[in-house]
Order: sequence, then structure tokens, then C-alpha cells
Amino acid sequence: MSSQSLSHVQKSFLKYQHILVFIAPLLFLVSVFTMAPTPSGAGMEYWLQYWWLFPVFLTGATIVNTVGISGSALFVPFLIFIFPIFAHPLDSSTLVKVGLISEAFGLSSSAVAFIQYGLVDRRLALTLVGGSIPFVVGGALLSFVIPDVVFHALLGIALLAASYLLFNADLGHEDHGSSDSDHAAATDGGVSASLPNDPGKLGPAGVNTADDGTVTRVDRDGDDYTYTRDGYLRRFANYSVGGMFQGLAGFGIGELGIISMLGTKVPVRVAIGTNHIVVALTAILASLVHVFGGGLVGGHSLSLATTPWNMVVFTVPATVLGGQIAPYVSNALETSVIKNFVGVLFAVISVALFLMALGI
Repeated sequence: MSSQSLSHVQKSFLKYQHILVFIAPLLFLVSVFTMAPTPSGAGMEYWLQYWWLFPVFLTGATIVNTVGISGSALFVPFLIFIFPIFAHPLDSSTLVKVGLISEAFGLSSSAVAFIQYGLVDRRLALTLVGGSIPFVVGGALLSFVIPDVVFHALLGIALLAASYLLFNADLGHEDHGSSDSDHAAATDGGVSASLPNDPGKLGPAGVNTADDGTVTRVDRDGDDYTYTRDGYLRRFANYSVGGMFQGLAGFGIGELGIISMLGTKVPVRVAIGTNHIVVALTAILASLVHVFGGGLVGGHSLSLATTPWNMVVFTVPATVLGGQIAPYVSNALETSVIKNFVGVLFAVISVALFLMALGI
């Protein structure tokens, strides 16, 4: 396929992304209803048993996608502490699997929205995903064999670290300039020859990389960002540790990743947009390992038959919708308000997890 044809396909996809994004969960639901192994005699009562998860996961997905962190950071604690009150306890591997499957759809939805705005650096994203793969797979396989007590303790450590990092992260959006009104960016990468226009870019942004490595990016609204891609080793260190926790607990790579990008001077909005791609792809990978990988390490095997399909039929559409709502919430609210709320919530949850690990 020629670069011109590929560019045309990309533009068409982004133009109709709202329709295409919502087709994905629809196809998922049809596949679940027609092909997923379910308990014998499962009727409408089985499928509607967890309808109340929809508003819960919709709210959670909107919050985490606005801040740019992993959805499972909220979903997994909810399934540990709140879900058993209204239903029944879930073992650690199952609840991580539900969180990851839901997160994979939600973050993919939100990632497309950020691509549409031109806020995803494809080179950073591909490098970070590639470097994270072995750590995500290793963490996911480890989850099959560690005791629940250790799992809860590690989860508490990850949340406490995420809380600290969130409180110290500056997620304001005042890190860009405005392009001259005579050269405003358009959805095809710029109407003026003076605007950068990399044909291999993701989304509508104009992108140019100078010989000295300086990147100039102009998003769909005409705001411009200047940065470099220096700091690969620092980002690799953060994403490797985060990738291990992503596979183990369903989150971690988003929290550590966003901090490492901000620390290497990547503009906030570009960092959040690029991080969505990384977290979405690693969540999909971790989900696949959690569904099929138990037998590879001699641990308990989680087959398709053990997946609580009557839960994910509500959590998946909820997270997809939340991912599409998040960019609008981000514009309407101060990101710092949501960030501080999530940071406090993480700290409280981590204390509860430590108490659970100690048997108190």
C-alpha cells in the first residue's frame, strides 16, 4: 500500500472514529453472546446480573482517561473492596483479568481521541511499547503463581507509589503556544507550507524533526509544542518497572510512564496522548496472557470458560464510552482537581491493601 493510500485510510478512520470506536465493543458483545463459553442454562438473568457495573466503570474510565493513567488502578481496588459487598469475592487473577480487558477497550477508545487531536508521538510510543513487552509478559505470568497476600502487598506498594507520583506531577496544560492565526493547523496536517507535515505522523498534527533532534508539533487546534526525544534510558527504566506491575496487577505503566515523560521534558498533552497508546497496547497484551497463559508457568490456568462474561459485557462498553468522554472532561475541569482526588484515593486504598495483606 502506497503512503498516499495509507494516509487516506488514516484520515478516513479518524474522520469516522466515533462510529468505528463504538463498533468495536458491539462486535465484542456479539462475539461474547454467540461464542463465549457460559454456564449451562444461562439466560437473561445471568447476563443482567451485573448491570450496575456499567455506571461504576463509566465513572472510573472517565477519571483515569482524563488524567492519563491505567484504568485498572481504580478497577482492581474496586473489585477487591466494593464488588464483594454487592456480589462475591473474586480471586486475584480473575479480578485483574476483568480490569485489564475493560481497560484495554477504554484506553484504546481514548487513545484514538488523542490521535485525532494530533497529540501522539508515534516514535516514542513504538519504542516504549517494544521495550515494555517482556516485562509485561513476565509480570502477567508471575501473577499466576504468587499468593494473594503477596499480591495485595505489591498492589499496595504500586498504589502508594502512584499516589506520590501523582501529587508531585504537574499535569497542567499551559505548556504550548498558539500558532499564528494566518497559519492555523487543519485536520490534514496544515494548510500552509510553513507548517510541518510529516507524512508518517499519527493523526492530524503537523510534525517536523530537525537535524538536532528537536521536534515541532502542531495539533488540530493550532497549538504548537517543541521538545526532544532525549531520555530514552530514563523512560526505559520507568516503563520496565511499570510494565512488570502492568502485567501483574493491571496498572503501573501509565503512572510511572507519564512521570518519566514529564521528567524528560515531553510536553504534558503529548505525554498523556502518547501514554494512552502505550498503556492500551500493553493492557491488550497483558489481557491475552491472563486469559491464556496460566498453563505456561505451571500455575492455575484461566481459560475462556473461567472469564466472567456477564461482568465484561457491561464493563467494556462503559470504559469505551468513558474514553470518549474524557477529552471533554479534561477541557471542562482542571486536571489538577482530578489528579489530587485520585492521589488521595490511591493512598487510602493502599493502606487498606496493606492491612489486608497483614490479615487485619
